[in-house]
Amino acid sequence: MLLRIVLIVVFAGLASSATALDGDPVAGKSIFQRICQNCHSPEIGINKVGPSLWNIVGRPPAAVPDYAYSEGMKTNKTPWTAAALDTYIADPRGDVHGVKMYFKGLADGKDRADVVAYLSTLK
Repeated sequence: MLLRIVLIVVFAGLASSATALDGDPVAGKSIFQRICQNCHSPEIGINKVGPSLWNIVGRPPAAVPDYAYSEGMKTNKTPWTAAALDTYIADPRGDVHGVKMYFKGLADGKDRADVVAYLSTLK
């Protein structure tokens, strides 16, 4: 029974990760430019109000040099997988308590999938 529960949890995590990357990166770039780019740069080494999001997918949290992260983000140990980004973008302050990001979140799942798909191209 325990093995069955573990397998269900693992497969659910894989499914949510795949779903988060099923977005359209072109649409995601447009959403990013409209909503995110005021505070985040998609370019390497350029921090704004928020840190650069260059190469964010797969990166550990609070890893951009020369950016002053909140204590909440410094204590976050969850790598920025597609699923983790999807959850965070939906409700940043609810997902990681104590973060400086005042963005209320991107409620639409398709928009989040598109943004995550775009972020995955930033390498």
